Amino acid sequence: MAGSGNRVVTFMGPMKMELQTFDYPKLITPKGKKANHGAILKIVTTNICGSDQHIYHGRFAAPMGMVMGHEMTGEVIEVGPDVEFIKTGDLCSVPFNVSCGRCRNCKERHTDVCMNVNDAVDCGAYGFNLGGWQGGQSDYLMVPYADWNLLPFPDKDQAMEKIRDLTLLSDILPTGFHGLMEAGAKVGSTVYIAGAGPVGRCAAAGARLIGASCIIVADTNRARLDLMKNNGCEVVDLTKDTPVADQIEAILGKREVDCGVDCVGLEAHGCGPEADSEHSEAVINTLIEVVRAGGAMGVPGIYTDADPKASTDLTKKGQLPVDFGKAWIKSPKLTAGQAPIMHYNRDLMMAILWDRMPYLGAMLNTEIITLEQAPDAYKTFSEGSPKKFVIDPHGSVKKAA
Repeated sequence: MAGSGNRVVTFMGPMKMELQTFDYPKLITPKGKKANHGAILKIVTTNICGSDQHIYHGRFAAPMGMVMGHEMTGEVIEVGPDVEFIKTGDLCSVPFNVSCGRCRNCKERHTDVCMNVNDAVDCGAYGFNLGGWQGGQSDYLMVPYADWNLLPFPDKDQAMEKIRDLTLLSDILPTGFHGLMEAGAKVGSTVYIAGAGPVGRCAAAGARLIGASCIIVADTNRARLDLMKNNGCEVVDLTKDTPVADQIEAILGKREVDCGVDCVGLEAHGCGPEADSEHSEAVINTLIEVVRAGGAMGVPGIYTDADPKASTDLTKKGQLPVDFGKAWIKSPKLTAGQAPIMHYNRDLMMAILWDRMPYLGAMLNTEIITLEQAPDAYKTFSEGSPKKFVIDPHGSVKKAA
């Protein structure tokens, strides 16, 4: 049975997270309306994401006291009277996009830009300043439009055996895969992935799943690059003075790849002598350079029009010095934005359940932690840890093991 409170990880300003206790969630929306279409979940796993790091660093505007977390998996313990198909006891993945399933965009499978869950902009998410939806780094979570949003696992026992991989379905595995799909990746493709953080590692795992040939992952972090190299990827070390195109040529024999994916976003750094300094446009301009003419780029890395701690007045407003002139002549395709998680999560769930991604755990390097350890894990992640931190609020993963 649920308790009277709900422990939550809260944002208390840049570089400061606290574990607090809020009220147990109710079937009520952020606007105070009854959510008879909702469900309350007991959280089984909830992860710390690179997007959470942008908030932690003060780079994505968020109010003090906001509950963090948007990567949740949980057991349904209460359903509203309008919920017909999701049942108590179901173990479900929660897409980080909050969506209604009723608007034009949702009906066209663009759940990343739902028109009804955020009055300010067509986009809603848990644990961001996007509609006021409470985050899920917590004991319990209210999920609206439960029949629509929740992805139930077919077998609870099987799911718990594979929970370290299935926990990635709420965001980063579909996000990395979305970047690949928008970049046109397919069997035999050569792929350049900017960023060896958890999203970049998921993109690399997705590239293996679809049969990409040469998977090149770039980063400045040696431990993360070593993790990628040990899991069958080629690597580009951005701290070297050697230009990225030269490093790609040394691997491929060519200076360009078929597809590029930006898994970094607004806190990107430069290359070589500029590897220690921030250049938010660096990844996009590198992709423009190294993706072949007529190729495509997927950009699920986060950018924002309100980046208060950016290094220049231009980038504080989200305005980047992109090399558009060089891009135009190459006739590229570039698709940016949040991933529509529901577009991919069921298919990727089936791939995991049928052991089509046995390398996923090794590539992600997950570490299970308690809710109490989460504030310290934010700091460790910020310092460049090659781990993916998965919070186990109730000890469910430990018990299953």
